[in-house]
Amino acid sequence: MNIEHFLKNTSPSWIEGSEDYSDIVMSTRIRLARNLNGFRFPITFSEEEAKQVDESVLQVLLSVKEEGPKFSYFPMKEMPSLQRQVLVEKHLISPHLAKREKTASVFLTEDESISIMVNEEDHIRIQCLAAGLQLHETYAKASKLDQCLDKELMYAYDEQLGFLTSCPTNVGTGLRASVMMHLPALTMTKKMNVLIQTMARLGMVVRGIYGEGSENLGNIYQISNQITLGKSEQEILDELQNVVEQVIQKERQARQQLFARAPIALEDRLYRSLGILKYARILTSEEAASCLSNVRLAVDLQIISDISLSQLNECMLLIQPGFIQQYAGTMLQAAERDIFRAKLLQEKLQIQEQNESTVRGKGEDLYDV
Repeated sequence: MNIEHFLKNTSPSWIEGSEDYSDIVMSTRIRLARNLNGFRFPITFSEEEAKQVDESVLQVLLSVKEEGPKFSYFPMKEMPSLQRQVLVEKHLISPHLAKREKTASVFLTEDESISIMVNEEDHIRIQCLAAGLQLHETYAKASKLDQCLDKELMYAYDEQLGFLTSCPTNVGTGLRASVMMHLPALTMTKKMNVLIQTMARLGMVVRGIYGEGSENLGNIYQISNQITLGKSEQEILDELQNVVEQVIQKERQARQQLFARAPIALEDRLYRSLGILKYARILTSEEAASCLSNVRLAVDLQIISDISLSQLNECMLLIQPGFIQQYAGTMLQAAERDIFRAKLLQEKLQIQEQNESTVRGKGEDLYDV
């Protein structure tokens, strides 16, 4: 499988939607951090060590049995910056790996559900992605692959501490489980700051769409475990599952409250966003993400019916700067990207005229939402 497949594909398996909480939970990610015994961590190792680690992982994955996943191998040094940016936007590699200058690589399955990053912050980062809320199922998939590698490679492991990692926050299980959630109602009602503080007390962390240091583009947040030491993998997954289910309940309550308080005002806000997507000629990534968030909420509330969640998930990929330029086939200035983004969204959504919304209330304050 060549790199073009991954650069052009806007429908990876993990954005196709899932029945479980698909109105709020977009995807699940499991990441396992591992290092090889006898090599310095990537932050200090030499180019020769980087090559040895890369070659070791390559040989193991090439020998995976027929029933195992099939990988495509892409050395980062052979990948132009734009291609790296697209893979970051698709969550297939991290921003850290995209910036690596020493020998590094990524292994991808055709459906993009598995990504193995080599010589990122750690020697090996196994990542599995799935649609909806599937923490235990996705971990089982990652663990099976981890065991396959463990049979052939000697991991850096301490009997007291567990798996040794470059960053102390990953020592122990090396497990980072995260769930990507669409939380527009909690954001509109200004409850996210309190929620983030509560998450911190529970040992969880809330980040933006692209992880640490990123913004919550389109009201999309990642909730993940912060503690990897002193707990088993099962405990980490169970605790995150419980927290996510509570957040789902709070988001649904917030949506009901918004709609009950001012239904016409809420519909007006959502339909205005639909109008912008239909007719705007210039759209920044921030405005596009905000409008897509509102339209997604309208779909979830059954206010809009002729757009699917999978379409909207695809559009969240398409609006990113790297993807825009990959689609255009050339590098674009910011203003040119904004024009191309508006045109591309209109083509992708194939938005049809909506029927006028049914009046559900009278006299509410149109500025409450």
